[in-house]
Amino acid sequence: MSVWDDLQGQPAVVAQLRQAAEGDGLTHAWLFTGPPGSGRSNAAKAFAAALNCDQDDVTLRGCGECAACLTILGETHSDVAFVRTEKVTITIDEARELVSTAGNRPSSARWRIIVVEDADRMAERTTNVLLKAIEEPTPRTIWMLCAPSPADVLVTIRSRCRAVALRLPPAADVAALLVKRDGVDPAVAERAARAAQSHVGIARRLARDPEARERRLETVRFPLGLRGVTAAVLMAEKLVKIATEEANSSNDERDAAEKAALLATLGAPESGTLPPAMRGQVKQLEDDQKRRAKRSVTDSLDRTLTDLLSFYRDVLIIQMGNAVELVNVELRSELVEFARQSSAETTLARMDAINKARKRITTSNVAPLLAIESMAASLI
Repeated sequence: MSVWDDLQGQPAVVAQLRQAAEGDGLTHAWLFTGPPGSGRSNAAKAFAAALNCDQDDVTLRGCGECAACLTILGETHSDVAFVRTEKVTITIDEARELVSTAGNRPSSARWRIIVVEDADRMAERTTNVLLKAIEEPTPRTIWMLCAPSPADVLVTIRSRCRAVALRLPPAADVAALLVKRDGVDPAVAERAARAAQSHVGIARRLARDPEARERRLETVRFPLGLRGVTAAVLMAEKLVKIATEEANSSNDERDAAEKAALLATLGAPESGTLPPAMRGQVKQLEDDQKRRAKRSVTDSLDRTLTDLLSFYRDVLIIQMGNAVELVNVELRSELVEFARQSSAETTLARMDAINKARKRITTSNVAPLLAIESMAASLI
């Protein structure tokens, strides 16, 4: 077992990080980039574990079995902080707290490590709070920032970081990981990895949840019945409903548990009106949950549109001569028939409409249903 085992299809990255963990090329700030599902946060976590591994022999660090490796991989190590947000952005107060934490020497490990998994979700003024700490780090502190691409991070930050570029692993490697780590049936693992387009997290969800696989197939088949404006409007409503239901199903139970835990911690009465001092804290929790719910729906809708995009991607592949494998192999006959009814130029225009909708939903305050309806009309 090794901390590098989960980094499927990333031999160059593993070699780079192993070398640094052994002391060759180690620096105080790192920027992990790669498309969603490439494993950039997993790479940062594995690197953090290797740097603080208990093994004395540097060539064995990252063993995955010592107390340091296990606690870092489990995100419970006192000297390694993992920062991610389930809201729209990381706030400036959260960034200031990070800077304060980074200024402390490690209590037991070699390094105090700050892993920021959503570095692209910081406004410019928030990122500037981190700048000085990254420019002039304390001697035993290492920063690890994760983002989809270098362009998602301010140039003043990325110029001070060593780059680690990840790529999406081959679907076969993702399937092998699901079989090895999660005990998934090989046939199910192969289908899930292909449908997820090598996104490890989504592949695991599809492999474990038959209903998720059915929802995805329903989404992918939508264009087959798209005839006229009425059908487009109905498709848009259904897409938003699928994404919202999927997001809410995971949020409702969690929200209730968080509120119950907070009330218990505050010693709130079982019935009646809460004291004023408690109401403010409960209100803050509810506001945070609303922000998290908004991001959950946005992320879920983006995944739904990515699934829809895979349909047109396959159509284009067929129109261009089947140069690479299809994502939705089980729909080949229907895809071939659909491809005959249009041109590659039309398919590209439809893919562009989907990508524009994704951008509008994730980067602006446009109502999701309006954005999806506009997109659906472009697909007729």
